[in-house]
Amino acid sequence: MSTLTIKFGGTSVGGVEAITQAAGIVLEQAQKWDRLDVVVSAMSGVTDALAQGARTAASGDGQTYRAAVADLRVRHYRVIDDLLTPDGERAQMLATVDEHLEEFAIFCRSVHVLGEVTPRAMDAITSLGERINARILAAVLRRRGLKSEAVDATELIVTDGHFQNAAPRMDATRARIAEHLVPLLEDGTVPIVTGFIGATKDGITTTLGRGGSDYTAAILGDCLDSDEVWTWTDVDGVMTADPRTVPDARVIPVLSYAEVSELAYFGAKVLHPRTIWPLVERGIPLWVKNTFNPTCPGTRVVREPETSSVTVKAVTAIKGLSMVTVEGRGMLGVPGIAARTFSAVASQGASVLMISQASSEHSICFVIPTEAASPVIGAIEAELALELARRDVDRVWAWDDVVIVSVVGAEMRATPGVSARVFGALGQGDINVIAIAQGSSDSSISLVVAADVAADAVRRIHTEVILNGGTEQLV
Repeated sequence: MSTLTIKFGGTSVGGVEAITQAAGIVLEQAQKWDRLDVVVSAMSGVTDALAQGARTAASGDGQTYRAAVADLRVRHYRVIDDLLTPDGERAQMLATVDEHLEEFAIFCRSVHVLGEVTPRAMDAITSLGERINARILAAVLRRRGLKSEAVDATELIVTDGHFQNAAPRMDATRARIAEHLVPLLEDGTVPIVTGFIGATKDGITTTLGRGGSDYTAAILGDCLDSDEVWTWTDVDGVMTADPRTVPDARVIPVLSYAEVSELAYFGAKVLHPRTIWPLVERGIPLWVKNTFNPTCPGTRVVREPETSSVTVKAVTAIKGLSMVTVEGRGMLGVPGIAARTFSAVASQGASVLMISQASSEHSICFVIPTEAASPVIGAIEAELALELARRDVDRVWAWDDVVIVSVVGAEMRATPGVSARVFGALGQGDINVIAIAQGSSDSSISLVVAADVAADAVRRIHTEVILNGGTEQLV
């Protein structure tokens, strides 16, 4: 029995035209597969509006969330009025929108009184966009003759209690999906599942992190043993670079799990960084496709990289970073400096994106989000107070406004000349490289540059290493 899991991102269900297009894709695929399940995001911009309303309410602003309620009501009403008939489910869907937006307003009033919004409250608030949109898409599909039902992922995906970035508990999730989702599929119903959200074993709403609808689709694909998972977005597939920075970026026809994981981790916006892992063990292919250009094949993601003359497949950039350096001539031979440094980093909950250490052990540098730099430096200085006092460590400091640029491609470590081409391209543009990390992965080389030259660095690498670096023609 063939099973397909598909996911629509926010731009793919962001308005009347997009939802109409998405519904057409679902209807077409429902005729081709024995079982079809759909994961849906909130309309584009809705989650941001909900989060902004909550944050401003906590800061004492009682107007922004009210304006958000009015704006979101207009957006969702417009879709319902255009796509559902008065004699059908339209009145019920309008009432559903009002119910969820009133829930949002109640949350924000409470946050306004308390003067803070907890991660748990933020998860409950930001989950509302998916809850509304899943019901709208299911109603649109029913109007077009397809048996469909909205399903809240809080009934399916069991997570830990790490609000804002929860991790699924796969055994419990698999049991819930077998109990709640499989009967719908066997009955010929197409479930429309809310992306991005889950719940603890006690039923408290959590979220899987921004972009988590991809992750939801991968989890469902794993638990349902889907033949394929398709994620629909507003680009033709995974690109060789961000087309906003590199106008001549191309679609990459095929990538390996390892390559796309590196791309997601190092800033490519097409997939959630954790999307791949539920699919790897089962070897489930993942397709990235364009809702607005469905005839384009897209990018296929598979277990093993295909033989290609193009070693470097893509170049990405992560912005908004700072590089923290711990340095001192007395660090040489002092045991435990690195361990204690990163223990201090972990105490602040900061995510370390890249590490580089001099072989002389005179310095350790690592890259973290800029907003974490000040508390991280404070924690390291407290941890290494004795070493700082006796000058084993000279200073702990941050270089702000840096960008990690990463080049990604399978088996780069075993391919002679890749690094030379990358750094040669940067040298031609007089672009200074602040730090380098290579060797920890077969599939990537990462380097740090100043933010004001990052776009030029990406374009030069794309031109000299990707477009001119191989004979295979990308799409």
